[in-house]
Amino acid sequence: MWRGSLQRLLSSIPLAARSRHPVLLDCGSVFLPAGLRRPYTPQPERKRFYQNVSISQGEGGFEINLDHRKLKTPQNKTFVVPSETLALAVATEWDSQRDTIKFFTMHLTTLCNTALDNPSQRSKEQLITAAVKFLETDTICYRVEEPPALVELQKNEWDPVIAWAEKRYDVVIGSSTSILGPVIPQRTKDTFASHLASYNSWALHGIEYMITQLKSLILSMGLLDKNLTVEQAVLLSRLEEEYQIQRWGSVEWAHDYDVHELRARTAAATLFVHLCSESSTIKHKLMQD
Repeated sequence: MWRGSLQRLLSSIPLAARSRHPVLLDCGSVFLPAGLRRPYTPQPERKRFYQNVSISQGEGGFEINLDHRKLKTPQNKTFVVPSETLALAVATEWDSQRDTIKFFTMHLTTLCNTALDNPSQRSKEQLITAAVKFLETDTICYRVEEPPALVELQKNEWDPVIAWAEKRYDVVIGSSTSILGPVIPQRTKDTFASHLASYNSWALHGIEYMITQLKSLILSMGLLDKNLTVEQAVLLSRLEEEYQIQRWGSVEWAHDYDVHELRARTAAATLFVHLCSESSTIKHKLMQD
């Protein structure tokens, strides 16, 4: 699938949506995904106010400690995550901050806050419905009719991903050049909904965040199934932009920054989903044993 035309693009991979909706923390702010319905008031960067970061096991999970103060969510709940591995990853984000805390770089903290506070107050079923709805506007299902070089590029790079998804989930997806997009069969939607139902609510928040970054449920599933790498999924999500850049050039430094930002957010979402799913799987296995 990765041909010469695409290989030349791999060194420069997304226009990350820059709108950030911060959330008040116990001692600062954390940026939430761009698609949330109840954004918080933006907060500036702030000077690092703690020396040491640690984790401890509390009621219901693992907590993050900044010196001797427990981390809180924007809604002033104790920041508790379901697995020690996820807690260590979040603690690493906080410990990695230098003199200034850059909240917009702390994607795992953001996702945990979203899962804990659930600011839009959505149930698991509503999260699944929202994710499946992305099929109707999935990036890789929309095709151009010209120029011929881009038509061929989309066919060569997107068709194998759709074919993989159709085989993997035993569904029909297809593609279309119509502005209305392809007609997705109800059975296909039901199949994806059933698959997503196997994830817990925490993981579903991560999947939704991943989908909004890639603008694609199909690419997100390919990434979670390890059929794609983060770099490949990000590149495929912005194939037309990369084609235009290859043809007309890019704005110096700005393009690279956007690419690395989108990679970072997508990678964080992928890690978040796997860590949340891992915790759920372990608990289920222990109950069976």
